[in-house]
Amino acid sequence: MTAQQPRAGHIAVLIIDDHPIVRESLSRIIAAQSDMRVAGAVGSRKEAYEVVATANPDVVVIDVALADAHGLDLVRDFRTQFEDIRFVVFSMYDERLYAERAIQNGAHGYVMKSQPTELLLQAIRLAATNDYFVSKPVLSRILRKMGPGSSVSDAASPITSLTDRELEVYQLIGQGQDASTIADRLSLSRKTVETYRRRIKEKLELESLTALMQHAMRWTDSQSSRAIEDRAPE
Repeated sequence: MTAQQPRAGHIAVLIIDDHPIVRESLSRIIAAQSDMRVAGAVGSRKEAYEVVATANPDVVVIDVALADAHGLDLVRDFRTQFEDIRFVVFSMYDERLYAERAIQNGAHGYVMKSQPTELLLQAIRLAATNDYFVSKPVLSRILRKMGPGSSVSDAASPITSLTDRELEVYQLIGQGQDASTIADRLSLSRKTVETYRRRIKEKLELESLTALMQHAMRWTDSQSSRAIEDRAPE
């Protein structure tokens, strides 16, 4: 079945985020909407697999960074098993890096946690009708890429040159994870993770693993700080 309209008149929303305060806050916001209901709120890949089949959600709101998985991997996995479920990625990470990747991997929307709540609700409603949501700057970037002879790049951020998997590894390095832990998280061999680390160093022109770790940690800290600053009241 390919759902074009929410079932039973309400959009059933499943929340996957490993921060309890985020799950609780989103649950309250979604429950307060007259056209939505909370189908569940879980914090890990394992819990998500246990709940998604029985909760029968229309839309899954999922974070990029989970304790036991990468959100985009989970989107890809779920999309092959549950074709009628739509996904909205809700993350602190910069949309310039992740929005297009999320859509390419099967999501129907990308919303940064620093953006107004109304945008997340809009994204959920669009996803429930099999439509897509990205911010205006991201949409403009995508359209410019589609123009004849166009070439859009972000020269100020060489991180954009990383592939999806390289970016996942880079993100986990920034969280202080070692090669063995990253391998377990991403279901890869340690040797494969080490290959990704080497490629990342080359693309970012870093001389050593220590330099890579410092670079990734600074980037992760900057993402967290930006999200906090953007959410702070004026």
